[in-house]
Amino acid sequence: MATTFRLRAGDTGPVQQSPVTCGSACLTVARMLVDPVFAGWVRTGQPQLPGAPEGASEGERFAAYERVVMRRTNGVFAGGRRLNLPWPRALGTPPWGARRELEFGASRLGTTYRLDVLRGEDEYGLVEAFDTLVQVVADGEPALLYIGSARLPRHVVLVLPGDGDRTLDVYDPGTGRVDHLRRDTVVQHRLRLSGWDVPWVAVRPTGLRRVEARQTAPSLGPAPA
Repeated sequence: MATTFRLRAGDTGPVQQSPVTCGSACLTVARMLVDPVFAGWVRTGQPQLPGAPEGASEGERFAAYERVVMRRTNGVFAGGRRLNLPWPRALGTPPWGARRELEFGASRLGTTYRLDVLRGEDEYGLVEAFDTLVQVVADGEPALLYIGSARLPRHVVLVLPGDGDRTLDVYDPGTGRVDHLRRDTVVQHRLRLSGWDVPWVAVRPTGLRRVEARQTAPSLGPAPA
């Protein structure tokens, strides 16, 4: 029987398996958080899922699925065979591809996402953006935060519900650590996540959910159902 996978501040999760798969790692963990059957496959190899890549250990299965995710987020066709603007894999996961992956099974069915550009926002804009994140992830839906230096985005982390008030939790795939994410660290550019401090883009739930029916179980392989 599948058990629920959870991550909270103080926990340690999987670590990204290549230098360019921070986004793919976050999206894989996001799917594990909302799909206990998928999480069970990553952790134990059971049950056998349609289209699942090969992997003899938890690390191998996680790495293999990272590659599946990157093929979707960076390819011409994203999840659900939706057209996507391709992006070089050497440059990591593009925010628009991540958005499509979140809407294709890495969040609850029917959840819609949007991109919020944070770089260049003043203090008030970042406070508003953080408070919006607190509201829209409170129901358990994950969000992504692109962070980096003052010049370039360089890393992706996964934003999770925190205490439901002023604090969020954040999973850093570079270390596997889950820590608190405070509003002041975002506003003051003091994130200190894998060496990066500046928020650039949030890929976050809109707070709305489409009513959809899934006729068959989604494939885990590179050609989505």
